[in-house]
Amino acid sequence: MNPTRKLVLAAVAVCLFVLVLVVATAGLMLASEAGESGGGRTPEERVVVLVVVVLAGATVGCWALIRLHALYVAASLRMAEELAATVAYNGLRLPEQSAPELRVLAQAANQLLSVRDALEEDVAERVNEARASLEEERSRLAALMAELSQSVVVCNLDGRVLLYNQRAKQELSGGADGSTLGLGRSIYTVFDRALIEHALERLQQAGRDQAGGEESRKLVGSAQFVTATRAGRLLRAHMSPVLGGDGQHGARVGGLSITGFVLVLDDVTSTNERHGRRDALIQSLIEGGRGPLGSIRAAAEMLSDFSDMPPRQRDRFLSVIRDEAKALSVHLESAAAAFSNDLRERWLLEEIHGAELLDVAVRRIGERREGERRALAVKTEDVDEDLWLRVDSFGLLQALRYLALRLQDEYEVREVRLSLARSGQLAQLDLSWLGTFMNNETAMGWLQDPMTTGGEASPLSVVDVIERCNGEIWFQRVRVSHRAIFRTMLPAAEAPTDLPRAIVAAEEGDRPEFYDFDIFSWSGASHELDDRPLTELSYTVFDTETTGLQPSQGDEIIQIGATRIVNRRLLRHECFDQLIDPRRPLSQQSIEVHGITRELLVGQPTIDTVLPQFQTFCADTVLVGHNAAFDMRFLQLKEKQTGVRFDQPVLDTLLLSAVLHPNQNSHRLEAIAERLGVSVFGRHTALGDAMVTGEVFLKMLPLLAEMGVTTLRQAREASEKTYHARLKY
Repeated sequence: MNPTRKLVLAAVAVCLFVLVLVVATAGLMLASEAGESGGGRTPEERVVVLVVVVLAGATVGCWALIRLHALYVAASLRMAEELAATVAYNGLRLPEQSAPELRVLAQAANQLLSVRDALEEDVAERVNEARASLEEERSRLAALMAELSQSVVVCNLDGRVLLYNQRAKQELSGGADGSTLGLGRSIYTVFDRALIEHALERLQQAGRDQAGGEESRKLVGSAQFVTATRAGRLLRAHMSPVLGGDGQHGARVGGLSITGFVLVLDDVTSTNERHGRRDALIQSLIEGGRGPLGSIRAAAEMLSDFSDMPPRQRDRFLSVIRDEAKALSVHLESAAAAFSNDLRERWLLEEIHGAELLDVAVRRIGERREGERRALAVKTEDVDEDLWLRVDSFGLLQALRYLALRLQDEYEVREVRLSLARSGQLAQLDLSWLGTFMNNETAMGWLQDPMTTGGEASPLSVVDVIERCNGEIWFQRVRVSHRAIFRTMLPAAEAPTDLPRAIVAAEEGDRPEFYDFDIFSWSGASHELDDRPLTELSYTVFDTETTGLQPSQGDEIIQIGATRIVNRRLLRHECFDQLIDPRRPLSQQSIEVHGITRELLVGQPTIDTVLPQFQTFCADTVLVGHNAAFDMRFLQLKEKQTGVRFDQPVLDTLLLSAVLHPNQNSHRLEAIAERLGVSVFGRHTALGDAMVTGEVFLKMLPLLAEMGVTTLRQAREASEKTYHARLKY
């Protein structure tokens, strides 16, 4: 109990005692006067009257004191808590008060808050102006990282991830164990710790070897290694150090320190598979050709050594040579057909969506050139939207533009058409036009001449570009439709199963945050968790939806939703959201709360599969929940069944709200959010509740700091002292 409340209760008790004493004195005086006047009441009657008078006076006094306490004391305490919240967050105002005096005080406080908000808005505007250039650089970094074709991961010396791009998230997340790349997570959940430490040792050794001169101290080497992810992909990694200044903590190399490292990753799985296929081709040619060549050689030697061989025997040896030569030819042709793309790939090709390539070609060809009265019209027809190509897109676009503009310049063609269709295992790309006659010799000359367009010359011909793409091109005429065609056959590629999520995020207008450079200063070995400041910890904010409210009586989890807080930021793009098949019926009451029906749970994984994945997601973090005791009870009851134990520290926003605002009537999530100015959305979905809880928790951190609660230990001890901590499930 706080000192103010103790003082108030003591004052109430004194007032009550004085009131009873006054009433009793008055009663005795009345009784004495009545006796002196010779009234007819007996002593017993006078005692009854006195008791009634005393009780009535005491009742009236208690009611008055309780009413005064509610109007002024309790209301003042609530007003103080609400004022603390409004001071912490702009835009909030004190509610209307019942007592006139407190109403005037609240109005004065709201006026001061308005002045404060205006001043802070002015300061914020100036700060925003100062941050404009920084935000621009930040956006450039996000755009650069999203568009890189390589995976990039930056870590501090403890292996904590502080930056990664979309391609890294695609390639390094989602292993068989549910491992996920995320800010503040350990890179050792993806790569073997010994391999990374060995590469770091090589970096440090290279730096020590080069630390002889002032200039060489800046040139710390790099390390390369090849490793396999837990999802089975083969990666080639290039590790470079992140160097700090003389005063920064890190591994010392000469006069500098290594504060972290950068991993640039190339997926060489397909390259390795292609090399394996080439090796298999060579081996098959050796094994498959040895027998036929031996037979042909033996037959040829017999024919050469015995020139007087009888005609029938000679024909038999000639037949052997023909049969073996035919078998060898068939073997070579089948091998060439099976491995032609691998054998002919001499240029670094890219996989591109065919329809996208044609859209770019239409714009490039249809651009009006300087001094040109009318641009060439370009249309597309019969485009296979599902077709992907493996080509040199720049060279192919250059070749198409060269052919189209030469048609316009030399034959006055006003319109060309582009089409793309699948033809067996290949893609058929046609550049066609109507009406203009061209002979085969002219067309072949165009294909073999160096390309020159608009004054820009290239040493390559169209044939060179198409051969670089492992394709073929020719000219043909369709006399029935009076159409002429440059037809190109190109290798088709398989459509990627996972497009970069950066594209989706851009369409939604929400840029993913995948970097946090403050993690450079983290060191997991430097502090005990309980003594770490709350602002330095990483959190997993989670919530569950269940079949009912009785975990000990067989109710089950049907959904787990979670997000993460790293460096006081809610990472909305690093989420865990999974429905779970409870293997038991759902009650209608629970369906009305969360809206999850039995049909939605059909085919979903069971709790045995989901809990290990969730444990991986929240590794090395503090768990945060609202009324977390309820959710943790469900998890604890599954320890024996699943073998998964959640032994992380747990913080509860319900208990922290009781610590911050002990005089409030409600500590429901909606009530807390309203007090702290947090928008409520997605209620009664696990992920939606986790998001709201995370926002509420971030709002609580500065309020806790004002109370002197700054470490995890202090937050847990304060929570344990609240009444709500006694609730059991």
